Amino acid sequence: MENYFSSENFQEINRAFLHGDAVKTSFFVRNSRLILAEECYFFLMSSMRKMRMKIPMTYTLEFFQNLFHTEVIGKGVSNGIINFMTYRNLTETLPSKAEVAFYFTVDKVADVLSLQREFEMDMIKEINVNNNLLSNIRVHCPENVFAEVYAKENDLDDVILQNPNKRIARSIFGNLLFLAGNTIKIPKLSEGALISPLMESFITYTHNHNLALVEVSEMIGFESQKAEEILMISDEKGIFPVMKIRNKSFAKHRFREMIDKWKSSFE
Repeated sequence: MENYFSSENFQEINRAFLHGDAVKTSFFVRNSRLILAEECYFFLMSSMRKMRMKIPMTYTLEFFQNLFHTEVIGKGVSNGIINFMTYRNLTETLPSKAEVAFYFTVDKVADVLSLQREFEMDMIKEINVNNNLLSNIRVHCPENVFAEVYAKENDLDDVILQNPNKRIARSIFGNLLFLAGNTIKIPKLSEGALISPLMESFITYTHNHNLALVEVSEMIGFESQKAEEILMISDEKGIFPVMKIRNKSFAKHRFREMIDKWKSSFE
């Protein structure tokens, strides 16, 4: 984490701290400009509505663009991920009428659209994640906390999380894409996958330019072993090739080629 910023109505003791009453989204800075800003903004608005938060009239796309240009790009961050959290302050009124505040941190990355370090993963079976309306947005999730501790204790970078039906939902940090032949499989949102502006941009480009067939599907855990390449896309952290799950290793060159072409569309 390089720096942080909070709104003027920040409360040290608030409903995010006490109850996990918050939503998280990410915005992306690349080459000193915001990319996918509109997509990220509408995801933020949608997430707040799903959590029945009172959205201030000032929360416009222009407001956030100006905020990030001043507090992030204007302070020397040319490439990074802005992890933005909106939460309700304490109130005596109904929570749906409570004043909201925000807080964000900035993590510098070399290029949010490039592959980062290689990941080693495994599947966790002790817990599963839900597959309801709130499962697709970034809200407080104790399963993520448990799984992250489990991963670190077992020298893993991330784990595959299943839903109650024992099918693949997502990882701790983001969504999983499985490439076999000319087909990329991704779990359905109804399986517990996360809505991700970053992944949607990549998948849309891949589909529109016929780089691969995209199949949104239900996947049992064993199907991860059938993949030739696996990618983890996280709005919070970036893009990572999964190189090993248990005793099986995976390649990354085809996903790298697709990502390089997608990346060039932002130039």
